[in-house]
Amino acid sequence: MRDLCPTRTFLYVLFYILLFNSCSDEIEPFDQSSNGEFTAIPDDEELVDLLVDVSNGLGHSFFILPNETDYASIPQDPKNPITAAKVALGQLLVHETATGGAPKVESAIYTYSCSSCHPVASGFYSGLRQGIGEGGMGFGFSGDGRVVMPESVFPRDSLDVLPIKVPTILNVAYQEVMLWNGALGGTGINAPFINTGTNAEDLPDNLLGFEGLEVQGMAGQLVHRLKIDEEFVDQFGYRAMFDAAFPEISENERYSRLTGALAIAAFNRTVLSNQSPWQNWLKGNDDAMTDNQVSGAKVFFDKGKCYQCHTGPALKSNEFHAFGMGDFDPRETIILDRRGFKKDVTRGRGAFTEREEDEFKFKVPTLYNLRDNPSYGHGGTFTSVRQVIEYKNNGRKQNERVPDTQLADQFGNLDLTETEISQLVDFVENGLYDPNLIRYVPEEVLSGNCIPNNDTQSKLDLGCED
Repeated sequence: MRDLCPTRTFLYVLFYILLFNSCSDEIEPFDQSSNGEFTAIPDDEELVDLLVDVSNGLGHSFFILPNETDYASIPQDPKNPITAAKVALGQLLVHETATGGAPKVESAIYTYSCSSCHPVASGFYSGLRQGIGEGGMGFGFSGDGRVVMPESVFPRDSLDVLPIKVPTILNVAYQEVMLWNGALGGTGINAPFINTGTNAEDLPDNLLGFEGLEVQGMAGQLVHRLKIDEEFVDQFGYRAMFDAAFPEISENERYSRLTGALAIAAFNRTVLSNQSPWQNWLKGNDDAMTDNQVSGAKVFFDKGKCYQCHTGPALKSNEFHAFGMGDFDPRETIILDRRGFKKDVTRGRGAFTEREEDEFKFKVPTLYNLRDNPSYGHGGTFTSVRQVIEYKNNGRKQNERVPDTQLADQFGNLDLTETEISQLVDFVENGLYDPNLIRYVPEEVLSGNCIPNNDTQSKLDLGCED
């Protein structure tokens, strides 16, 4: 097994260059080497009172993310309880380019992985406006240098390019359904719809009764041409890890797309941005945020009305709202290939429920580590957090297809001043920024391949070449 420590070293260097080059007047991240668990109530009474009001009396602790190893405190699918063995396996599978074993073009085999579209260097968002799986090459600095292979070696109709902005895997434990339209997941809010319309035919994995993350782990392997089966397990040395993770499953069913998905989901649930200044402030470290960021938090939980959609520890929800944001423009995108996506992604939740009241509504995303993200909105039509806030403040929709009757009540009804907008931007960009996500990246994968991509250009970019 080849030592890939240079890859991880590169990522460490990348993280800290990004951190120090993109911050101004920021405090050092709180040192959590001694667990960093404060019990004192933060000393800003005004903000503490706001948190009590917006949490139905639960107070500031309602917004605290658990430690990533505190499995009992992390939301999980009762059919897939989190264990250390599953998390260890899932962490490798997410980054393992040897899972890219079902390509359309044979030359691309073993060159891509889940983390090709969710690299840590861009906060587990895609480093591009559109994520590129099979058919991509290169990594660049933060995933931003990934491009499509030349058409002479890779046909355009074989590319795996996402037709909608790739969300992050950060804090996904706090949502019961997946995708912007929430189509993946067979329980909870999806239960009334999994057997309606063509959903049962189009999304058969929903019928197994798992939550969204587990279903995404299964469906994603098919859509994105990944291969996790007994041949993969034995070829790349994963049998012992599958045995440890799934001892209760018979050997003839243990090495499969399903168990691979359950391990991936278990790991993804532990990817939590719990070392941000906001999280440290909530735990009682009053110096964790600057005065300006504290002021921005007050705007967030009061006049800005952000909390009405973005709530709880992950500052997200299982709700869907329409803000009239634009879709991908085919003239600007690599390719708008919806094959494998049986529903029109531009319709949002309505494409899954087939209810008129759900048309053009999209899932509420987490707000952590947004400044690593190159674009925002389901269509990637914004390039900064400030643009998004100003857009919601001004209330002039981008997408004329969206009826005014569908628009969220918060759209254009904020009346924020320039000072309040700047404070809010500071809170979202810096107060909600966990600078240590590299802790979720493995030292190496069992194949010895380069991660998160294993094509020739990526190996050069990532320092994987000997």
